[in-house]
Amino acid sequence: MTTQIFYLKGSSEDEVAIQRAAHVIRKGGIVVFPTETVYGLGASAFDEEAVLKIFRAKGRPADNPLIVHIASLDQLYEVISHLPVEEETLRKLANWLWPGPITFILPRSQKVPAMVSGGLSTVGVRMPAHPVAQRLIELSGVPLAAPSANLSGRPSPTRESHVLEDMSGRADVILLAGRTPLGVESTVIDLTTSPPRLLRPGPVDPVRLQELLGMEIEINDAARGLITQERPVSPGMKYRHYAPSKSLILIEGTEEFVLTVMREFIEIHPSAVICSVQTARALGYEDHVLVWGEREDLFSAAKNLFELLRQAEKLPVDVIIAEGVNEKGIGLAVMNRLRRAASEVIKRTSL
Repeated sequence: MTTQIFYLKGSSEDEVAIQRAAHVIRKGGIVVFPTETVYGLGASAFDEEAVLKIFRAKGRPADNPLIVHIASLDQLYEVISHLPVEEETLRKLANWLWPGPITFILPRSQKVPAMVSGGLSTVGVRMPAHPVAQRLIELSGVPLAAPSANLSGRPSPTRESHVLEDMSGRADVILLAGRTPLGVESTVIDLTTSPPRLLRPGPVDPVRLQELLGMEIEINDAARGLITQERPVSPGMKYRHYAPSKSLILIEGTEEFVLTVMREFIEIHPSAVICSVQTARALGYEDHVLVWGEREDLFSAAKNLFELLRQAEKLPVDVIIAEGVNEKGIGLAVMNRLRRAASEVIKRTSL
């Protein structure tokens, strides 16, 4: 496949490129586009043959659902069959959180092919905040079914180079607009259950969601990144995801424990290290150390995680060692991604 690649620079020429991409969507093609979270690979959510192209391009398992991206509340009512909550509640959530990095699981309309939701009766829906994504959906005239624009199981793409590595020759059009602002996928919450259930943590804090909903949200082992065999309702629930091409060892525990284990690995194996500034300084090891920022700067950890995983796998090492983070706020999303990417987790459960 020949891929058309457009570099968007914030000029009037961007509109022409987005119009071209929208034309491809309407004709049943697949397009890579930026969002505020990661780059997505999109097709018309109503075109089963086009959606099948997404699964083929990524090598994605058929039971791994896609998220439907919309540009307006009118489109929401096209892709869902009914509201599982009071309409006023959903509108409040939409007004507070959309456009933005949160996906709601809702009952699927028959207009949306079952393939989009992995054969389930529900569908994940979100309204992206990135202006290119919004404009592409508007010009296409249809909601877009879109997972992240990477080969299945790989770290999600947050930079142009990541997209080109994985999707050149696999998508009809690629729209490139620099680094994605947040760097980690959307929060996913299931509104069809009582209480609502957090399926995938992301930039929107579960604590804030509880405050907005006025009720508790269930956070189970799957949301924390512990592998589950249940049928996936959301992307990122069942399969190993986000994994670099080299073995990733995640270390969880006290600072002293993390440093001890890291030093042991470094002595035995050529290793890359992904960690905080504080750990890098204490480690006293300069070769192949990749730093996300300060230990408590969890937003930087989230934003830089996938980029650092891709950098680390290109180094002349046998193993990648990553420091675990505090699970508060967006740290829960970071740990979800690290645990699902890891070949092994070494954890100190007691002092």
